[in-house]
Amino acid sequence: MIEGNSIKTGSGAVLLYHGSKSGIIGDIKPISREHCDFGKGFYMGTESSQALTLICNFPYAKLYTVRVDLTGLRILEIEVGIDWALLIAYNRGKMDALKGSGIYQKYAGIADNCDIIIGYIANDRMFVVLDRFFSGEITDTALLNSLSALKLGKQYAAITEKACSQIEILEEKTFDESERSLLRIEANAFRLEGIRKADEICKKHRRDGRFFDEIMEGGY
Repeated sequence: MIEGNSIKTGSGAVLLYHGSKSGIIGDIKPISREHCDFGKGFYMGTESSQALTLICNFPYAKLYTVRVDLTGLRILEIEVGIDWALLIAYNRGKMDALKGSGIYQKYAGIADNCDIIIGYIANDRMFVVLDRFFSGEITDTALLNSLSALKLGKQYAAITEKACSQIEILEEKTFDESERSLLRIEANAFRLEGIRKADEICKKHRRDGRFFDEIMEGGY
């Protein structure tokens, strides 16, 4: 178990959003690309704007409003912090050189027997900061201070067939070129502002904390 986070059995339902580049065909499945934040799954966000920034460049993009019945599902909720960042590092292949080590095994098995993982989204603004952390440009202190400044929304990753079977599509929305053009402008403006804020924070904390390779070598 990751310290400070817990696995619980879900109850009730929640409304979320999913962005698709070309639309959902057939049943909902946990079949995203391999190297997503929390591994292969079906991803949904708490804010429609999260999904829209991911699909605004695609002509056949669709935004879905979905209802997820959490009843009986095993849920791992990851609080924002270094564990969140290192779980993403594992799922994006940044720990592959350490296969078999204690720290690798810790994150490899963290979601065993879970149906859904809930955690903050590494959107395009945060992805830039995370990449700088993984490549050794900034420390964990700079990263964590950037997290609070960028005000990330949460994402739900349904990682099992059981979880996906309890997702119901309530609404499907398409966008014409003029709408997608406006979304691109808004997404780029938010991205640039987020990067500017993160740059200021990273400069302020450039000598504080530990770098990614130091954490890996020390076993966290």
